[in-house]
Amino acid sequence: FSMIDYPNRISAIIFTQGCNFRCPYCHNPELVDPSRMKSPLDNEKILSFLRTRKTKLDAVCITGGEPTLQPDLVDFCREIKEMGYLVKLDTNGSQPHILEELCVYKLIDFVAMDIKAPLDRYEWVTQVPVPEGVIMKSIEILRKFRKEREFRTTVVHPLLGLADIEKIVALFIRGETYCLQKYAGKQTLDSNPKQYQPFSTMLMHAVSQKAVPQGVNLILR
Repeated sequence: FSMIDYPNRISAIIFTQGCNFRCPYCHNPELVDPSRMKSPLDNEKILSFLRTRKTKLDAVCITGGEPTLQPDLVDFCREIKEMGYLVKLDTNGSQPHILEELCVYKLIDFVAMDIKAPLDRYEWVTQVPVPEGVIMKSIEILRKFRKEREFRTTVVHPLLGLADIEKIVALFIRGETYCLQKYAGKQTLDSNPKQYQPFSTMLMHAVSQKAVPQGVNLILR
């Protein structure tokens, strides 16, 4: 149950296991590291639960891990949509072909895409090779198909600095929503979470001043 994950809607949240990124500050290591994963819930149990909540919930948020790695995601979203729910997808944008399929068939209503770093520093932050073109393709797909979208970055020292955020902001066009999320990890994929720190309030303010002149709708979380 959530009142914040889908804007202005009451939603349920489904967490999927597995991710193709290895961001060391990730606060959901049990969804990323196979050695920490627990047995997943049966799909039918999830769908049955949602059927009983149709009068109490408006939407379903599918997050992770990285949901687009799930081989049955398209069919799963279709079943949820057929119940009458709005569907929000959280994604790292690494699987644009899946994202496009979900958009073309109108199986998702809202997308929140993480932008981990400036395009030329993705490998540094995610710890895996990520072609720049993949991330930009996902951004363009969302611009083409999804009016309800937001892009977001978890701002964390020492992996990112003010100059990095400025480069990320430059990716967006006027009117797009960009959320800066303060790092607040208590447990991380990295075994030493204390080496990562949130941006200071002063630095967050400096970032906001850079974004506003470009007409980007900046949200601080």
